[in-house]
Amino acid sequence: MAVDKKHLSMGLTLLISFIGVLILIFAPIYGEGLNGLEYSDELFNKLAKGSAYFIPKVTKDIEKFKGKPFDVTIDVKKATDKPGEGEKRAENVKKLYTTNGAQVEVNGTKVHITGDFAAILLAALEDSQQMYNNNGDYIKNKYGVTDDDKMKQMFRQWHNSLSAISKKFTLEKKVNESNIIKTVLTKAIEPAYNFYGIEAEKVSEKAGVLTGLLAFYVLYTVWYGFGMLYLFEGLGFSTKKAKVKKEV
Repeated sequence: MAVDKKHLSMGLTLLISFIGVLILIFAPIYGEGLNGLEYSDELFNKLAKGSAYFIPKVTKDIEKFKGKPFDVTIDVKKATDKPGEGEKRAENVKKLYTTNGAQVEVNGTKVHITGDFAAILLAALEDSQQMYNNNGDYIKNKYGVTDDDKMKQMFRQWHNSLSAISKKFTLEKKVNESNIIKTVLTKAIEPAYNFYGIEAEKVSEKAGVLTGLLAFYVLYTVWYGFGMLYLFEGLGFSTKKAKVKKEV
């Protein structure tokens, strides 16, 4: 193999500079002591939260169910429950719904709920709005819990109970009711819970930074690729097809 000093030098220069930039990326010099990956991850989480706000639209979708009563029995037991966990969850579901005006009876892990369908969904949206705004104290005060873990546990009961109710309504051929519950779950409750503690930002307000990060990602990938390409060419490795020798 013949060494190509020119390409070898170019490859080493690109790879050494690539490593230098990589060291800077992992240095805690971005934002408030974050490294580059943490900073970009935090930014994308903020932008994702800003793009996942649908509560006002879902509120309008619920209006057509105003005054509609519902009567359902669900089992909140989970296969992974330890002794007593299902019963505790049932009591939390009871507290959640009675606080929001429904009538609830508990028998072990089975929960019988009656009330105004739209009123319950609107209550779930209000709690979701407060969670989306990172106002955990609202949930604590409303349900009489004292710490963040219990607050999140209480809010999770919206997801546990409404998921079970949606499945029950599907079996009962109540398609419209099941679908609106799924909308509340995916467009309000899940984003509010998953993004709790993160400040929302709009993509339009961070368009420059976002474009710069994406452009850098592409450039940095190509940078490494050409570095490796020139390094191997400099060492005599090539992907070119060998010339066929003609017989004399």
